[in-house]
Amino acid sequence: MFNAIKLFFKSNFYKISEINKRYSKPSIKITRPVRIALFCLRVYLLVLVGLLVYKFVTLL
Repeated sequence: MFNAIKLFFKSNFYKISEINKRYSKPSIKITRPVRIALFCLRVYLLVLVGLLVYKFVTLL
């Protein structure tokens, strides 16, 4: 299974890097409210991950 994944990435490396270059910069304009919402979601995600780590550490 790992050999198949390795072979896939090896044979498609240039295609993947080309796609990554093409979509590295967004082609749509992001408004200020959207930026604020995305920032809030990022903070929320970090809080959830922090709580998950805290719960894991306290259970040990």
